[in-house]
Amino acid sequence: MDIAIPLDEFDREMATTRRLLERVPSERGTWKPHEKSFPLAHLAQLVAWMPGWIAQTLNDPFIDLASGSGYSTETTDVLLATFDRSVEDARAALQSVTGAGLQDPWSLKMGGQILFTQPKGAAVRDHLNHFIHHRGQLTVYLRLLDVPLPSIYGPTADEGWEAAPQDNPFLSAPDAE
Repeated sequence: MDIAIPLDEFDREMATTRRLLERVPSERGTWKPHEKSFPLAHLAQLVAWMPGWIAQTLNDPFIDLASGSGYSTETTDVLLATFDRSVEDARAALQSVTGAGLQDPWSLKMGGQILFTQPKGAAVRDHLNHFIHHRGQLTVYLRLLDVPLPSIYGPTADEGWEAAPQDNPFLSAPDAE
């Protein structure tokens, strides 16, 4: 079966991200590291929404940025509930749209203007990369707020190897010879 993102990879990235979102301090939502930066709450909300883009991309022919609801400042609990729904929808879409369906065209629009079009499978991989980029930004925001960071691909200054996800292929011991 041809799938846009292998489910084990998707599940690992989502579990890692959830551990990060759990640490977003609700009371610091308006904080920004720089006047030109997103507020923490908006960046965290974007990260919570982005898995849903995978579902939308696989299920619909386009996403229209002009129809978005805009950002708000939500509690960490609300962000986690949003994220969990987004992940569930994305995982279901990854399982249902496979093979030739990944070659169907998908477009990003802003109102009546098509910004670009590409095959759904390529768009979904781009969304995952874009998502990982924003997750990385979120780690910097949290570090600047002195929030302990969870293991992502290995230990952090706050969590050692013992806290790293056990299903992470980067952490597998080499086979003994």
